[in-house]
Order: sequence, then structure tokens, then C-alpha cells
Amino acid sequence: MNEKKTEEMEKYEKMTGKYAIWRGVITEGLKKWQRGEKIYDRFKERIALYVSKETKEEWQNFVRNSKYTSISKLIRDAVNNFIEKKLKVIAQENYTKDEQLRDLSDISYVLKEALTSIKGFSQLLIENYKEELNEEIILKIKEIFNKSIFLENKINESLEYSPTSKSQYDILLIEDDISTIKLLTSFFERKGYSCKGVISGSKGLDELKRNIPKIILLDIILPDINGFEVCKIINSNKEYQNIPIFLLTAVSSSKVENFIKKTKVNGYISKPFDFSDFSSIFKYLH
Repeated sequence: MNEKKTEEMEKYEKMTGKYAIWRGVITEGLKKWQRGEKIYDRFKERIALYVSKETKEEWQNFVRNSKYTSISKLIRDAVNNFIEKKLKVIAQENYTKDEQLRDLSDISYVLKEALTSIKGFSQLLIENYKEELNEEIILKIKEIFNKSIFLENKINESLEYSPTSKSQYDILLIEDDISTIKLLTSFFERKGYSCKGVISGSKGLDELKRNIPKIILLDIILPDINGFEVCKIINSNKEYQNIPIFLLTAVSSSKVENFIKKTKVNGYISKPFDFSDFSSIFKYLH
């Protein structure tokens, strides 16, 4: 049964900062409040069991000295500040493109590192403590987990790394880590080859519509469609299917080799890699 929000419910939400209705159902918190019982922030209390005393005190001090009372609000503002910083950096004419990209990649790395931790702890709580936490807390943790993924994708979408301005280039690198793109682009350019990096599978496919490279380096784990799906799409297109593809991945060798047997992928390079690992691809660049 779906409930409609009343004035009393709105008052409860304003006073406690909690939901009166969740997915059309009246929450237990509202029922207790209506009975005159004291409302505790059980979510924060239970989470506090899984962090150190120092971490808890650090967060409480931060809350007291700032306007942030929830991690989700802090994340939202951090992402917005990141986007604003990006626009300001680009607007500064005295900034070179390399300086812009360095600053932006540093900011994105810090934000994504925090989001990765939040995602990891959220998943840990859901998988290992599901029976100990009530349904309302589990739903809230899942919401944090999903928002973390959404915000991570938002960061990726706001970044585009195109180190070469040429319309034609030798290598298309589809990789969601900006640092890896910068490292490999510099490596290939020192070898005399032009390289363009994009940070998602969909952007890689869009790029193929504008330019046919001599070779594609493709990460398997991407923020939108994974590398396996990208390979299938490329192989199904007569215009692209003859482009050599090398996977660039941290996925186990056995899984990658099994996939290679089913596709026209020419090989793979495991992460972490040495530059010598790329020697096998130079024959495709002549």
C-alpha cells in the first residue's frame, strides 16, 4: 500500500532529517516518533562499530566544525567543486593544456579514491552484516553504494583526455584511468606514434566513427560497457573488424585467454605492466 505524505510526516522529516515514507511504506522511525519514543541515528551508531575510535572522533570533529552532517552531502559537494574547478582551470588562458590535465587528473584521483573506499565499505556491510542490520539501514547503505557509482561515473564523464589534436592517429587507447592514459600516450609518442585516449567504451566507439586507428588498446573494466562488449560491437562491424585489438587488463589470465578464443582479439597485456610488454604490438604500427 502506497502512503501519501501528511503534514505530520513533513514535520517529522524536518525535525529528524529522516524519511517518513520509504518506497511507499511508513518507516519504523516515524511510528516510534508518533508513539513518543526517542529517535536515535541507528545507522551512524551501527556504522561506528566498524571504524576505529580515532576515525569516529575525526568525523565527529569535522561535523561540528563544518556544515556537513552526512557523507552523501559531502560527496555531492566534492563532485560539484570538482566540476567547478575544471571549468575555472580551463577558463584560465595562462594555463597550458598539460597543466590543466595534471590538475584535473589529480582532483579526480582523490575523489575517486574516496568513492572507492565508500563503495567497498558499503558492499562489505551489505554482504557481511545484512542479518544484523534492519531493512531501513540496509536500504540506506545500498543508496550510498549506488550514489557512489553514479558520482564516479559523473567524474569520468566530465573528463576527456585528448592529448593529440590530429584527426588521424595510430593508437586508440580506451582506458578509464587518466594516469594510465597519460603514461602510455607519452610512451608511444616517444616511440614516434600518435595515440588518443578516451575514458569509456561508448566514447571509444564514437571515436571509431571519426578515425580508424592502426591498433586499439582496450581495458576490460570500463565505467559503462565493458571491454568484452566493445569487442563484440567492433567485430560485428565490417569497417572495424580488421583493426588489431589488444586487451589491457587486471583480469586473471585464464578468463582473458578464454575470451580471446571466442573473439578476434590479437592478445592482451596484464596490469601492472612493463613497457617491454608492448613490444609485441609494434609490428601492427608500421
